[in-house]
Amino acid sequence: MMRVLAIGECMVEIAPTDTAGEFRLGFAGDTFNTAWYLALCAPDVSVSYLTAVGDDAISHNLRAFMQASGIDDRFVQTSPDRTIGLYLISLDKGERSFSYWRGQSAAKTLANDPDRLDAAMAEADVIYFSGITLAILDAEQRAVLLSSLRDARRQGKAIAFDPNLRPKLWVSSEEMTNAIMQGAAVSDIVLPSFEDEASWFEDATPEATANRYLNVGATTIVVKNGEAPVLYAEGSQIGEVPVVPVSNVIDTTAAGDSFNAGVFAGHAMGMSLHNGITYACSLSREVVQKKGALVDINPAALLVKSV
Repeated sequence: MMRVLAIGECMVEIAPTDTAGEFRLGFAGDTFNTAWYLALCAPDVSVSYLTAVGDDAISHNLRAFMQASGIDDRFVQTSPDRTIGLYLISLDKGERSFSYWRGQSAAKTLANDPDRLDAAMAEADVIYFSGITLAILDAEQRAVLLSSLRDARRQGKAIAFDPNLRPKLWVSSEEMTNAIMQGAAVSDIVLPSFEDEASWFEDATPEATANRYLNVGATTIVVKNGEAPVLYAEGSQIGEVPVVPVSNVIDTTAAGDSFNAGVFAGHAMGMSLHNGITYACSLSREVVQKKGALVDINPAALLVKSV
């Protein structure tokens, strides 16, 4: 059984419903979304989540939701003087924007215990984190997390990283791009989105993005690029996977997060990287046609569509 540990922040999500002015309360966050879809699509995979929450009612509800979703919460730390963050989704023709309230987010303390980090990573085969995971930590805790990830990689763990560039979370673009490259340097697998990479690293092509991450030591790169083909590089092998356009895009909130889950699920099911990306595209295509980050899908039907 493949064991996956995702690290990051899960927040309260307030998402619009089909009725104007009405919203639905849920839970979501980039690495958590990936963990949730992975647990749904690959029940034979052991999925754990490492974060920190408060000791209030909403934090307890989050942990109950994790457990009900098949996500192991043993590595969730409690910070009694904090709570979980909150964000509001606004939609415009399927494209989303966010308003955040995360000043007292307990997840900012997720790396304050190096021994706990190391113990959690020791039980995993694949460890997944993101640029948002790095962004919510102060410089000292960010260094602790990167050190633990580096050690885990030396011990044979596969480290997966989505740069997920969010400039509003960083003091400066320079701090952001430096930290992203530090995250990539401890990773085996990098899952960037070309639009963001072109904006902040001035990459001219998806190939340039892939090469930049290969050059710092990653071995597998999967470059998402909207409706354009997904480019991947695995060692010396380079390929593309075409993307079927979606005519009815409702909400792109978890498009990339669910895609990443599909890549991991495909690997767990023994697919080649090419076929795993095809599966991931099918999953993401279903997700963006419904509102909210975490949506109901039929994994069995999804598998049939992608093979």
